[in-house]
Amino acid sequence: MRFSGNSLVKQKGIKMKQFIAFVRKEFRHIIRDNRTLLIIIGMPIVEILLFGFAINMEVQNITVAFYDPKPDAFTIGIAERIKQNSYFNYQGNMQSMEKMEEAMRKGKLDLAVVFQQNFQEELVQSGKAAVQLLSNSSDPNRGSITATYATAIIAGYQQEQMDLIKIPFQIQTENRMIYNPQMKSSYMFVPGIMGLVLMIICTIMTSVSIVREKERGTMEVLLASPLKQGTMIFAKTVPYMVISFIDFIIILLLSYFVLGVPVNGSLILLFLVAIIYITLTLTYGLTVSTLVDKQVNAVIFSAITAMIPVLMLSGMIFPIDNMPGVLQTLSFIVPARWFIEAVRKVMIQGQGFFMIWKEVLIMIGMIFFLLLVTVANTKKRLE
Repeated sequence: MRFSGNSLVKQKGIKMKQFIAFVRKEFRHIIRDNRTLLIIIGMPIVEILLFGFAINMEVQNITVAFYDPKPDAFTIGIAERIKQNSYFNYQGNMQSMEKMEEAMRKGKLDLAVVFQQNFQEELVQSGKAAVQLLSNSSDPNRGSITATYATAIIAGYQQEQMDLIKIPFQIQTENRMIYNPQMKSSYMFVPGIMGLVLMIICTIMTSVSIVREKERGTMEVLLASPLKQGTMIFAKTVPYMVISFIDFIIILLLSYFVLGVPVNGSLILLFLVAIIYITLTLTYGLTVSTLVDKQVNAVIFSAITAMIPVLMLSGMIFPIDNMPGVLQTLSFIVPARWFIEAVRKVMIQGQGFFMIWKEVLIMIGMIFFLLLVTVANTKKRLE
């Protein structure tokens, strides 16, 4: 029994050395290839600086709710004007400020309109009354447009009423930007750039790495090694996982120290979301590698099915709510959409796990689905 135990320990030690050897081999290959190293390290720096400083986008479609502690003719009139405007999507009246703030935290509202108590009475007695506009400016363009539209509607209503009753009065609007009071566009684009860069590195580089072995005819040699097929493939993906996480940290540091984007939520939770997303994109890269046989095809297929959807359907540039129904449905299968939403909630809004559990579960579900597809395609090829 003692001899059998020692033999088992030796076998495990040999397999571990073989696994480490595969990892070292892949790291050496990456380091020797200057072009690959430049892409996976240099590209994140260029993109975060370029996108973070240079791009501003406009959006439409605004979800709105009202808090009116004592409704009167004026507050009802203002609310009706906002609800009838085609840019706004009415979500209801809130019974308390606590419920209003909770809806804002959950991302259900772009705009909260809060009326002063005894609004009409103050307007008649002093000629002035206040309306507070709380806008979610984690997306600064949506936040600024939200406040501008609502202010314009209130000003128009005020002018109409003054023309009718022939008495001058003033409805004062107080704009309060939630999550991004300085209205920095980098608050919106940093999570998107994270999703884009990690998708490019993990998907394209991983798929090319596997396909390269096929082109060179060395894949059969690797499959014939003492390591199991799954262990061998995992060994080849470890370097890209490490490099992707380093890129994530680089983007995070640049965002914080250069662009001034805060990390309002848990850093550990942010890292957890990043690891899940990196695993998901690596898995997709492996799936792509089972579908193509040439490196060029792997790059093209990855760019079409991964990079372009990130740019167009993830919410990185174009708000998903403004898209046609078909495109909104397609966006559900874009992994970057859920990563970007989770990062914005944790990093910008300071939300906890219970606010991002849906995004996390969807990404984990995608991982298992892609693993099943990869295993099924691999078995077909081996047969």
